[in-house]
Amino acid sequence: MEFEPVDQYQQRLKKLRDIEALGYAAYPHKFDWTHTAKKLLDAFRDETAERLAADRVEVRVAGRVVALRPHGKAAFAHISGDGARLQIYVKLDVVGEAAFKLFQLLDLGDIIGVSGHLFRTKTNELTVWVEKLELLSKALLPMPEKWHGLADVEQRYRRRYVDLIVNDRAREIFTRRTQIIRELRNFFDERHYMEVETPMMHPILGGATARPFITHHNTFDMDLYLRIAPELYLKRLVVGGFDRVYEMNRNFRNEGVDAIHEREFTMLEFYQAYSDFEDLMDLTEDLFRMLAQKVCGSTTIPYGQEDSKIDLDFSRFARLSMREAINKYWPAAAGATPEVAQLAASGGPHTIAERYNAWARSHGAKPIVEPAKLSDGEVTGELFESIAESHLIQPTFIYDFPTAISPLSKKRPNDPSVTERFELFIAGMELANGFSELNDPVDQERRFRAQVEKGGQEAPKEVDVDYIRALSHGLPPTAGEGIGVDRLVMLLTNSHSIREVVLFPLLRAEMTEVAESQSGAPSTHDTKSGGTK
Repeated sequence: MEFEPVDQYQQRLKKLRDIEALGYAAYPHKFDWTHTAKKLLDAFRDETAERLAADRVEVRVAGRVVALRPHGKAAFAHISGDGARLQIYVKLDVVGEAAFKLFQLLDLGDIIGVSGHLFRTKTNELTVWVEKLELLSKALLPMPEKWHGLADVEQRYRRRYVDLIVNDRAREIFTRRTQIIRELRNFFDERHYMEVETPMMHPILGGATARPFITHHNTFDMDLYLRIAPELYLKRLVVGGFDRVYEMNRNFRNEGVDAIHEREFTMLEFYQAYSDFEDLMDLTEDLFRMLAQKVCGSTTIPYGQEDSKIDLDFSRFARLSMREAINKYWPAAAGATPEVAQLAASGGPHTIAERYNAWARSHGAKPIVEPAKLSDGEVTGELFESIAESHLIQPTFIYDFPTAISPLSKKRPNDPSVTERFELFIAGMELANGFSELNDPVDQERRFRAQVEKGGQEAPKEVDVDYIRALSHGLPPTAGEGIGVDRLVMLLTNSHSIREVVLFPLLRAEMTEVAESQSGAPSTHDTKSGGTK
């Protein structure tokens, strides 16, 4: 008989009481294990049945019950642990009557510990011959049925703990994420960068253009912004004499959510004194090639859904100026390709924007919003995003960003309308943003004040006077870069939503969760039930 979720909870609770009646602790404090399931399988993968019989291998291993196959007075089961499944064999006349009754009261999802020796079955499967069995934790809620076929994938993000139990793919993603972060740290540690930590709560908005989250410090009675970027603090450290610094940081931006944007995200940001943006482009190529090789085993990796999968080649990186990219991907149906010189000329970007908008409206594409209200540089940036960005599939650096949209980077000596800034695009996503840092305190203050005067939700409300003071003490020629770690993990795990690579993404509260939090009732509902509000 199939019980409703609450009935299953009650049935399992009754089994737990029956187990306690047998003399077993409901939730014991400890289990002294010798191996994990994975370590056993790895260590004894090649051991023959004869060798295991001759050299008896005693083991103590724990795991979650994921399969039960009773056969009268004996039974097979599988337990999972450390990302692997291990078979166990339980026999009445070996474990004794009480332990066998305990086994018969087990459910899928229970966590048990077993002691015994290794052998191979007639089908040659490595198995533990159980001599002692212990319950370590009773699962009072069942695993969801047909988890992999859930139509509402959001439930996988809401119940990540269940997702990790039953979904090997999810576990693989986060295991690889840990490896990626470890390799990132190794790369910079080997190049004598120092890892640092900077504040998450900032008194002044700065370091990027983004709408912030705002909080309040009760003791100081002051509003603070959750960090949108660590940039200004990291450059203060370069002023202080730390020539190479990096931080693996959490940033918060109070904006929209989509397949490649999360409001709380991880970024690697690093700064290198006595260098410029071209040095960091070279460094970034080395970094991405290394990651692809070490994490994926090749500099060519697959990315995309089955019907649109491509091979990303990290052995080659293209480099285009922003204007060149606009020219290259200009839609032919919109008329003659605009010349780079026209983009740079006074009024040129606005003329081209109007021509693009006319084409976009007639072809169902998204036009640039009110280009007349934007500066030349801002229009150029909008043209790039609308025309070129989605075409940048293979690794491509875009450089020469307009000064109007790059308030923290140095101008080109031969063209003050653009800066020594680049972004790296792969699979249509921005992965990195770097530039030669502006270290002229007078120019920096002028640009800060222009931002404040322009206003808007994403603009700083005041000039960061202390940062200007820091620059006035002397920032050496410096290059800095930020790399989106979540998007990097997406690439190297062939994931197509940022929520797939974040362990606990923030989601709207479900109606069932709201009701439970208000009533104080136990969360015994089915993990498949409930919708978003």
